[in-house]
Order: sequence, then structure tokens, then C-alpha cells
Amino acid sequence: MSSEDMTEGKARYFREVELKHGRVAMLGALGFLVGENFHPLFGGDINVPSYVAFQASPLQDFWPAVVATIGVFEFFSITTIDGGFTIRENMPAGGKREAGDFMFDPLGFKPKNPTELATMQSKELNNGRLAMIGMAGMVAQELVSQDFIF
Repeated sequence: MSSEDMTEGKARYFREVELKHGRVAMLGALGFLVGENFHPLFGGDINVPSYVAFQASPLQDFWPAVVATIGVFEFFSITTIDGGFTIRENMPAGGKREAGDFMFDPLGFKPKNPTELATMQSKELNNGRLAMIGMAGMVAQELVSQDFIF
């Protein structure tokens, strides 16, 4: 994409996408570690590497329901974006939504100080980037070795 094609709205959209993928990758990396060492679901009989664990569970029969559930969350995420990659100014909660801010902070971790918030957002973005690379590496290692990582 050339610099002439890049608008502020597209940049904010790409930042939103990068944050979401980073958050999913961070959860996935944690899931790899926990899932290979602790698997009490489905009788504890699923003792396979993480990259094939979904196929070894009864959930593989319900993948349309899993995809539909994820689709519901994505639909409500997409409805906050107008055409042309512009984030809507008036959200139902009343304020302007920044990239990655889903107005959900039940434990109150979001800093009130703008400097501390910028530092935390920078750390989250960098850790998300590392998690995306790490997940690719973990999946590749399990595919090559056909064995557990952890």
C-alpha cells in the first residue's frame, strides 16, 4: 500500500486489527502452555500436542457453533466501524472509541494518567507482536517435531 492510499482512518483500523490479533495470540500462547500441561476436560483423555488437540476433542463436531459464537462477537465489533475505516464518533456508551478500547475494564486496570496509559498500550502492542511471532514458532515446532513443546 502506498503512502498516498494510507488515511488516518485506515491507520486506526490497522492498529485495531493488530491489537486484536496480538491479544488473541497472547491468549493462544498461554493456552499452549496450559493446555499441554493441564487438560481436565473431556475426562482428561486428550493428551496430544496442542496443534491437534481440537481434532481430538468432541468440539470438532461443533465447530459451526464455535464459529457462529465468534462471529457474533465480531459482528458487534464491526458495527462500531463506519464505511471507509472511520471509527464512529458516538458510541452507544457516549464516548469516542479508540483502537483496541472496548470499554470493558471490570478490574480497573486501565491507568487514569495519560502517560501511564500510553506506556501500557505500547507494552501491550509489543507483547502482542511478540506473541504473534511466538505462536507461529510454537505451531511450526509442533508440526515439525510431531511432539509436545512443553
